Amino acid sequence: MKKLLLLSIAFVFLLASCGSKTKGELVGAQGKKWYPEKPYGMELIPRGAFTMGKSEEDMAQTLNAPTKTVTVTSFYMDDTEITNSEYRQFVDWVKDSITRTKLAILADELGLGPEDGGIGDYAFKDADTTRMSAYEKYMMNNYQGMGETGYEGRALNRDQDLVWDINDYPDEYYTEIMVDSMYLTEEESYNGQRIIDVKKLKYSYKWMDIEAAARSKTGNRKDFIRQEMLEIYPDTTVWIKDFEYSYNEPMHNDYFWHDAYSDYPVVGVSWQQAKAFCNWRTKFKNDDQKSRNKQFVNQFRLPTEAEWEYAARGGIEGGTYPWGGPYVISDTGCFMANFKPQRGDYAADTALYTVEAKSFEPNDFNLYNMAGNVAEWTNSSYDPNSYEFVSTMNPNAVSAQNRRKVIRGGSWKDVAYFLQVSTRDYEYQDSARSYIGFRTVQDYMGEQDSTN
Repeated sequence: MKKLLLLSIAFVFLLASCGSKTKGELVGAQGKKWYPEKPYGMELIPRGAFTMGKSEEDMAQTLNAPTKTVTVTSFYMDDTEITNSEYRQFVDWVKDSITRTKLAILADELGLGPEDGGIGDYAFKDADTTRMSAYEKYMMNNYQGMGETGYEGRALNRDQDLVWDINDYPDEYYTEIMVDSMYLTEEESYNGQRIIDVKKLKYSYKWMDIEAAARSKTGNRKDFIRQEMLEIYPDTTVWIKDFEYSYNEPMHNDYFWHDAYSDYPVVGVSWQQAKAFCNWRTKFKNDDQKSRNKQFVNQFRLPTEAEWEYAARGGIEGGTYPWGGPYVISDTGCFMANFKPQRGDYAADTALYTVEAKSFEPNDFNLYNMAGNVAEWTNSSYDPNSYEFVSTMNPNAVSAQNRRKVIRGGSWKDVAYFLQVSTRDYEYQDSARSYIGFRTVQDYMGEQDSTN
């Protein structure tokens, strides 16, 4: 009997060995083949070393950018500043999500579903449990609703189009949500217009403070997860507040929402709002990746100060400006960027305010307006002495306690000095300006082939 048992075990082992694809060799865990895909509207910035800081004369005598040779890894960068149209996509998604959530909650409270029509068409998707997987049922029964509202984690029905025309609202419950929850009150409206209350457009997300977690010797993972919730609509009043005794009401009224300015860079966005946009862009892309059963992409984010300067130089090591320099006028007598070229003459470069994001010639990395048009937020905290202590590999001075964030590139209202690739400036992270925008980057995963 004992011999028979041993023979059975040996036979099973033999079958398992014969059926093994690895033949007992160490071949590594088999995953999907990864093919890098260039994100839409971005350019690949190849890895490299450069001399960061003021190698030319520091005319402003700021003494905060001594030269330092550093190396950055490969990354993708938006070829233009984020435009009004692109940021409106973010705003519309948030508006859409908040509206659908309010509709779904009321439908749930009323016990209405798709079979009832009207607001029932916007009921939570999990209202029909017959189409749910075992995992979805388990999560619904054990984890959904564990939050402030009791509706966290429930899937919205995005298949049903929202109705924005007041004459086509499907029922009184739908009307109640739109009129009482989404629009400004009658007292705040004028000229017969009812517009969305933009203060209600808040984006909520979580992120993990990897820096703090990595350096901590105690604490649980949950101790380093941060919750953010903030209004994401641009502050259009910056066109008024930034300039005393100046008539800029048309820009305040039309710049962000009107189609005439769709391809112009978004402004009036704080550093915090720019970070929220990056989080949303990552989520928006990965939601699509998930629906197509593809691997998630890594996060979109703001560039570090070093990445921004390296990209702005366009591979020209000693250039003063993105096009090389040291002049801001081409050999044909044309200005090379949108800035304030002469005392009070903002329009000498053909533009009074901003210009379209794809204006003037791109630098050698095919990036537009890395000088002028709008200054750009970076992820780095501003410290006048940071070049003395940051690493020479992917340097980044970042501090949660330092609310001053580096901005680069100069803007339409700045003199030429601020357009120089090595000039540093800063603004407070919760501030919004009519001359500050941003662009995003994404890490290149893997080692870039230097022969390409």
